[in-house]
Amino acid sequence: MKLSRRAMIKDGMLVVSAGMVMPSIFSRGVASAHSLSQQGVHFAQAASNRTLIVVQMAGGNDGLNTVIPYTDALYRKMRPTLGIPEAQVLTLDGRLGFHPNLAPLKKLWDAGHLAVVEGVGYPNSSLSHFQAMDIWQTLDLNGVGTQGWLGKLVSGWVDKDGHPFKALDIGTQTAQALSSLNAPVPTLTNVKSYRLAPDPQDGDGGSTRLQALMKLYNSYPRTAPYAALLDTTATDAQTGGKQLQEADANYHSTVTYPQDSFGQGLKVLAEAIVADLGLRVGYVTLGGFDTHANQQDTHAQLLKALADGLAAFYEDLVQHGKADNVVVMTWSEFGRRVEENGSQGTDHGTAAPMFVLGNPVSKGIYGEPPSLSSLDNSGNLKYTTDFRSIYATMLDRWLGASSKDILGGSFGGQNFLPQV
Repeated sequence: MKLSRRAMIKDGMLVVSAGMVMPSIFSRGVASAHSLSQQGVHFAQAASNRTLIVVQMAGGNDGLNTVIPYTDALYRKMRPTLGIPEAQVLTLDGRLGFHPNLAPLKKLWDAGHLAVVEGVGYPNSSLSHFQAMDIWQTLDLNGVGTQGWLGKLVSGWVDKDGHPFKALDIGTQTAQALSSLNAPVPTLTNVKSYRLAPDPQDGDGGSTRLQALMKLYNSYPRTAPYAALLDTTATDAQTGGKQLQEADANYHSTVTYPQDSFGQGLKVLAEAIVADLGLRVGYVTLGGFDTHANQQDTHAQLLKALADGLAAFYEDLVQHGKADNVVVMTWSEFGRRVEENGSQGTDHGTAAPMFVLGNPVSKGIYGEPPSLSSLDNSGNLKYTTDFRSIYATMLDRWLGASSKDILGGSFGGQNFLPQV
């Protein structure tokens, strides 16, 4: 086992104490590896050039104003203020269409590179942000899971053969979906933050501090416990930031990304893919979807940020000849209630659509749009597609991994990706 450099570097801050933390992390990794071995979990290494990018739309995206049932009279009746006028809807077929700010995604739909999965949810949907996010990320329907579904996946990849960038999370803290007992995932807000921060009083850009750190590790007896682990950590810490900085320096593109954090996060992921750093799973979050009040403008801006960022990312991959190797999947912890509230917003709901984007994707609408005339006792939509079937499709048909092992059961699949 090798310890990820994220254990040493997090947003430029040194966070590891060799004497206290290393043995604990090491022992957890050994225990996890033993546990997975006992369970017979197998992580296939097929399709090693393929990448999955996961986009979390945090806060609970209003699915009905994202993929709009514009011909349904109940939609207009229950949303007299928030309903998108039919003339503005970007129609997909005779009953569904996109919010007007999703025009860049409509172009990808027209080009055949976008799938919409409707009515996504799970039994007895939670309306709590935290519990719902736990469920989506750990697959524990009680909302008390600890290890993420992607964490189980990357535990077999991260730092394998000295390669730390099999997974990369853009953010201030690692998403629970990527949480793993033995494979901390590099997490950063931007490329420059992924390094050992120099002391402001240093006049050499941090060289002295790095040399002192390396001296500390080199002084550790080679025959002592965890010596190999410390060697690996020191080496990775020294070279990892350099790898990412070089990728940034050598990256050239004519694509203009949005300047918001979401667009710039996608740009970092594109750089890692273009530089062939071995990225298999990338993760980025767009927050702010908890639109209880004054939803119209806020939601419109968020959908524009989503569409503009993803369109730039896709075009960047096309320019660099990487678009055939990348699939993007969006998710949100729940949708919104069908009926608008008195604050010109919508409250926590249940089922919502997901987007799947990429050249390998088979264009279409998958799943069944939930009925607006047959709601549950709380006035919420009844889900029609289990979210775990989307995860299973990504694992089995795209990443070459066993969904049964990782998800802990069989949940079928969707046809937006071809059978392997």
